[in-house]
Amino acid sequence: MSCRIVAASACLACLFAFSVAGAQDKGDKSHDKHAAEKAETPKLPICPVMDEPVDFNVKTMTDDGPVYFCCGGCIRKFEKDAAKYEKRVGEQRAALAKLDRVQVVCPVSHEPVDGKTTLKTDKGEIAFCCDSCKGKYEQEPAKYQARLADSYTYQTRCPVSGEKIDGKSFVDMPTGERVYVCCPGCAGKIEKDPEKYASKLAEQGINLNMRKLKRMQAEAEKKAEHP
Repeated sequence: MSCRIVAASACLACLFAFSVAGAQDKGDKSHDKHAAEKAETPKLPICPVMDEPVDFNVKTMTDDGPVYFCCGGCIRKFEKDAAKYEKRVGEQRAALAKLDRVQVVCPVSHEPVDGKTTLKTDKGEIAFCCDSCKGKYEQEPAKYQARLADSYTYQTRCPVSGEKIDGKSFVDMPTGERVYVCCPGCAGKIEKDPEKYASKLAEQGINLNMRKLKRMQAEAEKKAEHP
């Protein structure tokens, strides 16, 4: 029985891929256990199709940057007649401009930023993954404006601690969502028990597909029992 449990745990671990590149793993941080509850919950922007709060995992790209929706069905409706929703897209972007955000990927390569390569512009500081991408952006900034708009996350608080995220520390869920955290210790907690933190993520517009995740976990356990 113990062998089966160990095997199941190994399979579940393989479902997750999380990165803590550039962060020192000092073990679990000592967090205020009430920090997550104390963090203010921002009001989420509205889907231009259904007038429901957006899920930041659900988006489509336009020439002016990403547009966020509440579900995949709304993306299809939008793409059939984008002009119909132009006003509401403008309202969404105005709402997004009021939210806190953290740049996590390079606007040129869309790889994680390196934390040291930056460029000061009239719109603020822009981060890159390397000097090469910084040079490309400087040569043709207009070319990368849509990708720049898509280089931020609006999930700015760690769902475990309530502290500001570290853009280099994240968990890639097997169901496709990326969850940012403040440190490697919190990444491990998300990996171990994502359902515990699902509500805190939903408050920030990151909706975990727990039904699918549980199904995948059950399948992994079944395979471990019957290799």
